[in-house]
Amino acid sequence: MLIFIFMSSSLYTKTQFIDKILDLVQSGEPFKMTFSKPRHQNKDIANIYLKPAVIKDEMRYVATYRYRRKDEVKNYRPDMMHDFLNHALNDLFFNAVVFHGQEEITLLQSKKGKATVIVKNEGPSIMIDTSHDVQKYRYIPEDAAWLQDLKVASKDGKILDKAQDKYRQINKFIEIIDHMLKDFPEDQLITIADMGSGKGYLTFAIYDYLTNTRKMRCRVTGYEVREDIVGFCYNVAIKHGFVGLTFQQKNIEETDVSGVNMVMALHACDIATDMAIAKGIQAAADYIIVAPCCHKQIRKSMKHNNLLSPILQHGILEERQAEIITDGIRSLIMEASGYRTKVFEFISVEHTPKNVMITGVKSIPDPEVLKKVEAIESFYGIDYHYLEVLLGYKSITTKKSV
Repeated sequence: MLIFIFMSSSLYTKTQFIDKILDLVQSGEPFKMTFSKPRHQNKDIANIYLKPAVIKDEMRYVATYRYRRKDEVKNYRPDMMHDFLNHALNDLFFNAVVFHGQEEITLLQSKKGKATVIVKNEGPSIMIDTSHDVQKYRYIPEDAAWLQDLKVASKDGKILDKAQDKYRQINKFIEIIDHMLKDFPEDQLITIADMGSGKGYLTFAIYDYLTNTRKMRCRVTGYEVREDIVGFCYNVAIKHGFVGLTFQQKNIEETDVSGVNMVMALHACDIATDMAIAKGIQAAADYIIVAPCCHKQIRKSMKHNNLLSPILQHGILEERQAEIITDGIRSLIMEASGYRTKVFEFISVEHTPKNVMITGVKSIPDPEVLKKVEAIESFYGIDYHYLEVLLGYKSITTKKSV
């Protein structure tokens, strides 16, 4: 075995190492690569494993990001590899090793910036499979028994064709929750209230994942007004031994969520979303997560006479503007009330038109934000946002627009 060791400045060695990989990319030669020794600012990703794969007759480079509790897979085109390599070696990891043919090329970087490249000639060529065999990580596996009871999966543990979109929603939701709770103490009981839990798809999913995958102590309560659905979900929970999962027949106004860690409401219609947010804020919940549905209150109350009015004379455009205003003001009011918020696409509109999600994490109140809310409402001729009324920021004697 022949070993060559090159030691020089960090810039030269790293450039030489990256150029070697980019040459392999340009020539289309197969290689595989491992990144290790996370940098201080990289607290989440333990390793990245890279390999080429032919996907739909095109060359891609598949990177498997290894987190503490999950794997995440991303595909990169050849023209994206320069930026990927620089980011991985400058921001995420100190070390990397490339396997190509008979060579094993290792880059070692110190915290002070010194670098070493070690080239080993191992003899027999290293075989690299370029077939695309990466399986997408699922937070809730297809064979989870409760999925069958909720008519998402068949008796043989396969997701039904008609339930594919629902299954994507479930896994995307749990991915979001998993990230939100990354700093929540593992040994502490977490309590969750699901407002308008419906058939319980996400209620079951969050309990199953937190209890059985993350091994957390968990108590989840689903609130739903339909008696038959409450009874059904309760029986399914008992059947599968989900002792910390319960369901109650109550509307949002009747619920008492004092002391809960998380309040969630997925697709609660119109002002029901505001009721859920208000409940979470009033309970000082650590987390609030909602996916709004319908935006009637703001749409009905808009009396705009501004430079956008010529555009908003078209009903469909006014409706979409009302959705943006409604959710945007919700986010601002949450910030005023002490929550750090994000508004983003929950899941692709290809799978559901109800695809906006608002999350809030307990932080420091910023009452100055309410001035921005007032300015927005004035611009669009809006008297109030219902969430303002629920939280006491505004008082009204009538609610004709609700």
